[in-house]
Amino acid sequence: MTSFDHPPRILFLYGSLRDRSYSRLAAEEAARIIQEFGAEVRFFDPRELPIYGSVPDTHPKVQELRSLSLWSEGQVWSSPEMHGTITGILKNQIDWIPLSMGAVRPTQGRTLAVMQVSGGSQSFNAVNTLRILGRWMRMFTIPNQSSIAKAYQEFNDDGTMKDSAYRDRLVDVMEELYKFTLLLREQVDYLTDRYSERKEAAAKRVAEVACRAVE
Repeated sequence: MTSFDHPPRILFLYGSLRDRSYSRLAAEEAARIIQEFGAEVRFFDPRELPIYGSVPDTHPKVQELRSLSLWSEGQVWSSPEMHGTITGILKNQIDWIPLSMGAVRPTQGRTLAVMQVSGGSQSFNAVNTLRILGRWMRMFTIPNQSSIAKAYQEFNDDGTMKDSAYRDRLVDVMEELYKFTLLLREQVDYLTDRYSERKEAAAKRVAEVACRAVE
């Protein structure tokens, strides 16, 4: 038995609060797919999450989001494209997840898949922005991605996705995320071990020894 003797843990974030949110429907379809590969999935509901900085980070929704990020080994970010970029709903969620919480980093080393839905022709503005954010959050963003054009045409009344090239791509993305998460999760400590941070830690230890000597 190892600490990784469990299904890959995948967190889904989506960027719309509409009753029939296509970014949420795409995320739910992706979740069903990756569960079939063997993953465990959880969703964060962004309703009632305050605007970043408007409340202390002890707020229950903020704590819920951060706990889910810590639980995850991989994440999926799904956003509508609005005014050529991601929505504030999704950005607000990412803003609330810090790069570090003391010695703990809630996103570093986790895998990430990015997805977007559009009301018109296919675009990649939102997924490109999400890739920038993923890099900033020190995540391993997988090469494949999903961009669903005219999303209102691609889902059945029950919210499931119609059989199409867009759904085939979604399967590809989830399969790739599942594989990358399995391959990388046991190597995260090694892959995220940085010279600059080791140097900083060593200098801190020297300073602490010097302070104790003075005392």
